[in-house]
Amino acid sequence: MAKVAVLGAGSWGTALSIVLADNKHEVRLWSHRPDQVQAINETSRNDRYLDAPIPDGVRAYEDMREAVADVDAIVIVVPTKAIREVSRELDGLAGPTTNIIHASKGIEPGTLKRVSQMISEEMPHYSYEDIVVLSGPSHAEEVAWRQPTTVTVASLNEQKAKHAQDLFINESFRVYTSTDLLGIEFGGALKNIIALGAGISDGLGYGDNAKAALITRGLAEISRLGTSMGANPLSFLGLSGVGDLIVTCTSTHSRNWRAGNLLGKGRSLEEVLNQMGMVVEGVRTVKAAHQFALEQKVEMPITSGLYQILFEEKNPKEVVEQLMNRTKREEMDDLAKLLTERYSH
Repeated sequence: MAKVAVLGAGSWGTALSIVLADNKHEVRLWSHRPDQVQAINETSRNDRYLDAPIPDGVRAYEDMREAVADVDAIVIVVPTKAIREVSRELDGLAGPTTNIIHASKGIEPGTLKRVSQMISEEMPHYSYEDIVVLSGPSHAEEVAWRQPTTVTVASLNEQKAKHAQDLFINESFRVYTSTDLLGIEFGGALKNIIALGAGISDGLGYGDNAKAALITRGLAEISRLGTSMGANPLSFLGLSGVGDLIVTCTSTHSRNWRAGNLLGKGRSLEEVLNQMGMVVEGVRTVKAAHQFALEQKVEMPITSGLYQILFEEKNPKEVVEQLMNRTKREEMDDLAKLLTERYSH
C-alpha cells in the first residue's frame, strides 16, 4: 500500500483521509494547528470540521517536512487563499515522482489562476502536466460515512490520473479519470457561485421553479466561460459540472448554499462569514469569475447579479427582478450550441 500525505485537516481533507485509510494506505494528515493535530491523534476525531470517527491508519502531523517524507502522493486540500503559501512550503520537499493531487475548488481573484496553475507557479521543480485535480459531487459528511460517492480525477498526464484513481477508488468511493484538467477545475470552482444563488433563492422564499431555472442557466454560464478558455464542453455535463452543481445547490450540507440562504434572509456578507466560521469559496470565486467575464467579454448575468449582492450591497430581490426582466433571447445559445458546433462536423 502507498504512503499518502493529506495537506489540510478541514472537513474535506479529513474525509479524503478516511477514504485513503479505508484502502489500507498509510495516511499522514497535516495541519498548521498544533491543538488540532493533538486532538486528532489522541481522540481519532476532528469534531470541529467533521462528525465522524477517523480510522487508525490516519496520523496527524504539524511538521510538513515530516508529513511528506518519502510519500508516494501528496493531496492538497486547503482553501484557495492558502494554496500559494502551502505550495511554497512544499516546494523542494516533494520528489519529482511524487503524485501531487489537489482537491481544492476555486479561482484566485486578481490573477484569475486555477488551483493547478497556482501550485505550478509556486513549485517550479514540479511539472504542471503532472498535477492532478480531484473533483465532483462529494459532501465531506457523506464521504466520511461511506455513503456512495462518485468523483473525477483529471490530469494532462493520464498515468498520473490513473494512479490517483487507484489510490482512492473503493466500494463506496468511485473514481473516473479525465484529461480535461481545465474543464474539471472550472466546473468545480464555478458551481460554488450558482450554489450561493440557490441559497439566496431559498432564503427569499422562492420555490423549486426558481431554483431549477437558476441551476440550468447557471450551467449555461459555467459552460460559456469554461469553453471560452478552452475546456471541453462535455466536461460540464459530467460529475464535476452538472453533478457537482446539483449537489451543491440542493443540499444543506453545502456551506455555499448555507451562506446564500443567510444572505437571502437579509444578513450582510460580513455577518454571514462570521457566522459560518469556515471558508466560503463561492464568495472569492464570484469576484474572480466576474473579473474573468469582463476581461473575456463573456455574458454571465447570474454571476454579475451575485457580485452586486456581495460587493455592491444590492438588494437580492432587486437582482432577481433584474434577471427576470432581461432582454428576450433564444435558449439554445449556450451549451447546446457549443456542443452542436463542436460535434456536428
